[in-house]
Amino acid sequence: MTLDDLQVVLKVAEFRSITAAATSLDMRTATASAAVKRVENTLGAELFVRTTRQLRLSSAGEKYLPQCEQALQMLEQARHNIVDDKDAVEGELRLAVSSDLGRNRVMPWLDELMEEHPALSLRASISDSNIDFYRDSVDMALRYGSPNDASLYGFKICTVHGVLCATPAYLDLHGTPKHPHDLASHNGLFYQLQDIPYDIWTFTQGDQQFKVRMRGNRSSNDGDLVRRWCVAGKGLAVKSCLDISEDLLSGRVVNVMPEFTARTTDLWLICPSRQSITPAVRLVRDRLQDKCSGILSELDERGILPKAPADQD
Repeated sequence: MTLDDLQVVLKVAEFRSITAAATSLDMRTATASAAVKRVENTLGAELFVRTTRQLRLSSAGEKYLPQCEQALQMLEQARHNIVDDKDAVEGELRLAVSSDLGRNRVMPWLDELMEEHPALSLRASISDSNIDFYRDSVDMALRYGSPNDASLYGFKICTVHGVLCATPAYLDLHGTPKHPHDLASHNGLFYQLQDIPYDIWTFTQGDQQFKVRMRGNRSSNDGDLVRRWCVAGKGLAVKSCLDISEDLLSGRVVNVMPEFTARTTDLWLICPSRQSITPAVRLVRDRLQDKCSGILSELDERGILPKAPADQD
């Protein structure tokens, strides 16, 4: 059993197919199959349950492969530690990011980063679904909300305000709400998760809190689609000011009821283990912090957002 054999096994687990894993690794299917058999023979246990359509992990595989992946990451980190050029940044970035923020903000930033560091490559997972680091084969996830698993490691990128948004044309046609109580007559555009629309919007002003159950004719599990509906003048939406910053700065949409805070949350870059925090991950962290800080400062300077309290690390 070799380290290359273990890499093959992890690819088979990722694709649930020896053929697909072999294609990804640019090797013959028979070679990949032999690697799997060598590992299983060495361990004395089957890692996969074979079916007519695909493979799935056996109970032994579910126990062994996460630790195997972690061990290989530690070896890769050790290799990075002895690279002669301490400033060299290389390797594959496997990043999961939400649809709106990922497509419209983060991907252009990573394009810039890869132009500066040609040895980097990128595998992006654009989805608003929750990430399972092992199942989804990613090294880091950019998500709103601090990590709730003590085994994960993360870096806070920034604090982000939620804003109630609409186009000037929509407001000219339907009127501009001044208070959460005025929202009952307006059309809401909803983000939904697991078929449950987020149609109860909460606003705060000082010590007061207002909850409004909205009515609306559009909902989606894709945050970017909700933003597009809003920009098209289909109704009101509550969005992260970072996600919709380009539209706010261009005037395509405006912050409605800025005296009321829709929500405030933190943006985090989350990693599955300390060993997965490579120089490339730190570079991504620094670039994200710098870019997000610049956007939030511009929104603040233009008076689009209320003055935010200082971030607390």
